[in-house]
Amino acid sequence: MRVAIVGGGICGLTLALNLKERGIACRVYERAPEIRELGVGITLLPHAMREFTTLGLGDALLKAGIENRECAFFNRFGQLIYREDRGKFAGYPFPEVGIHRGRLHVILYETVLRRLGREAVLTDRECTGTEQDDGGATVNFKQTTTGKPAETVRADVVVVCDGINSALRKQFYPNDKVAFSGINTWRGVTRRKPIFGGRTYMRVGSILTGKIVIYPIVDDIDGEGTQLINWMAEIKRDTTEQNDWNKPGNLADFFSLYEDWHFDWLDVAQMIRDADQILEYPMVDKDPIDRWTFGRITLAGDAAHPMYPRGSNGAAQAAIDARTLADLLKNSSDPREALKAYEAARVAPAAKIVRTNREQPRISSISRLRSWSATSLSTISTSTSLRKSYAHCQSVTNVLLALRCPM
Repeated sequence: MRVAIVGGGICGLTLALNLKERGIACRVYERAPEIRELGVGITLLPHAMREFTTLGLGDALLKAGIENRECAFFNRFGQLIYREDRGKFAGYPFPEVGIHRGRLHVILYETVLRRLGREAVLTDRECTGTEQDDGGATVNFKQTTTGKPAETVRADVVVVCDGINSALRKQFYPNDKVAFSGINTWRGVTRRKPIFGGRTYMRVGSILTGKIVIYPIVDDIDGEGTQLINWMAEIKRDTTEQNDWNKPGNLADFFSLYEDWHFDWLDVAQMIRDADQILEYPMVDKDPIDRWTFGRITLAGDAAHPMYPRGSNGAAQAAIDARTLADLLKNSSDPREALKAYEAARVAPAAKIVRTNREQPRISSISRLRSWSATSLSTISTSTSLRKSYAHCQSVTNVLLALRCPM
């Protein structure tokens, strides 16, 4: 069996590693001319770290990032609402890790090259379409840099991992489009001394009055204890004008909401002004779809279930897709039946998370609460302390909503 993986992002590379572990041949085709360390921060929740640890990457990711000890919720005046332990400190068997998304991507990429060989990832290949017959599937490509046709690829299975703007998903859903509800985000990274103990994930405010998520992603970047701090400003407005993708952000578009945020524990305004870079993104997802598999072709990761970045579930769900699909391909004599089984196993859980993240935007804590539930708490940990924490945070959330506390 040979698998063609369209897209060399987190999902595609994780799938390649899972297939290698199970003795299944594959190759990754990536649109970008080269894979580089780009982007800002990402949080790997315990169920994401479980997947990467199983692939032998847990220690490398922990070394490259920062293990979160706690999560703290504040209102827009900087007043503490609630604090809870995270990861292993909350009873999970795996840590919660903040990491630079580019570092995660490069670690996965370099691991694929070491384990599968230098030819396992082919860059500068933009997929233009697929066909299939009883004997297999054909994938057509062009060179991204020149636009010239590239060689076609023949495979038993094609897995579409080319992200939220997937070209191949369009082949099966020609009217497919992103859903935008007026929420735009600006993301940045700032070099500064640790906040609190340097192991805290912070949520401040709400999307209606200005919300910002803050957490460290790289430790001691200068030998003097300075950390690289990731932050994301999130604002909901009555607008149909959405931010562009991964473009330089303009302070004038959002800074006015945060310019008076000077807390005794953090000067938020100064942190934003001191950013190394600011990128803008729209907060978008897509309506869940009931079908991912079409014969020998199936969708995975953001190509299958793009979701709001609430609850830090995007990378986790992509990694679960990859492991589930690899297991089923290994244990099935017919790859088409394996793809159907994969769809049956993953469509409903992923759709539930997409809807939950979309429907629960009012205060930041709700998003994490719901994402815990949607990812099936029982499959992550049986810790009594974790369940008590969940129940307590739920009750705090309900009280805050009832009292209309300022967020």
